[in-house]
Amino acid sequence: MARPGAREIVTDDGQRLAARVFAPDGPVKAAVLMVSAMGVTQSFYAPLASWLAAEGCLVATFDYRGTGQSRRGPLRELETDILGWARLDCGAMLDALACEAPGAPLCWIGHSLGGQIIPFVPGHGRLAKAVTVATGSGYWRENAVPLKYYSWWLWYVVAPLATATVGYFPGRRLRKVGDLPRGVMDQWRRWCLDPEYAVGAEGALVRAQYAAVRSPLVSLSFTDDEFMSAENTDSLHGFYVSAPQVRKRISPADIGVRRIGHFGFFRPHFAESLWRQHLLPELADTTR
Repeated sequence: MARPGAREIVTDDGQRLAARVFAPDGPVKAAVLMVSAMGVTQSFYAPLASWLAAEGCLVATFDYRGTGQSRRGPLRELETDILGWARLDCGAMLDALACEAPGAPLCWIGHSLGGQIIPFVPGHGRLAKAVTVATGSGYWRENAVPLKYYSWWLWYVVAPLATATVGYFPGRRLRKVGDLPRGVMDQWRRWCLDPEYAVGAEGALVRAQYAAVRSPLVSLSFTDDEFMSAENTDSLHGFYVSAPQVRKRISPADIGVRRIGHFGFFRPHFAESLWRQHLLPELADTTR
């Protein structure tokens, strides 16, 4: 198992991000930025990052500002939103990764939110490939059952009341998603209430940003995802109109298991059935 090296990455606006780099023992075949789902800290992705390092990839993980080890100071005082996470945090991480592995093909693995925000990241045109995992639009009426019914309560009652009262979203106390800056939660709420998600909520500029992504894109989605339906997945990836795409929808039966779900892909017991069979070939393709 590769041992991660801690890094502190400073963004253009002076925020300090906690990051880890998992380096291979030999030559770097590809440099991979692993980008988290909403409310998920980088430690969740360490098993996959370590495994990829053992396969010759240099992998970086990180926590968005205000989350995980990048949370510094009172959360109610932090002014940011999802677009800021993408532009400033992911942008800084992509630059840092390129410096760590000069000349290696740059790849992106985005879990859920991490696959939605590629268009807003400066320099995304450098990506040799992006792999989205369990990524969809988030529009609540298309969410998988039973999340669809829970989402109504979250977006129309819990989120607006909690953020107005506390000054941020206290997800840890509510046992929902995790603590999030108010600007992030407010923007995410607007996106999830719009049939066209970020494109509908933010307008023509965001539609054009999705259309500007031209890096090859691979979508890995799962039939038993408790959050993202096939409609969510197709809707979001439909905005990437200029990117060559491969969409793989995998059922638990395809790999002989009972459950994968929204988070299962990143668990170590899928190393051979999902990581080696479905992910590694896509990253290896960038080195040819």
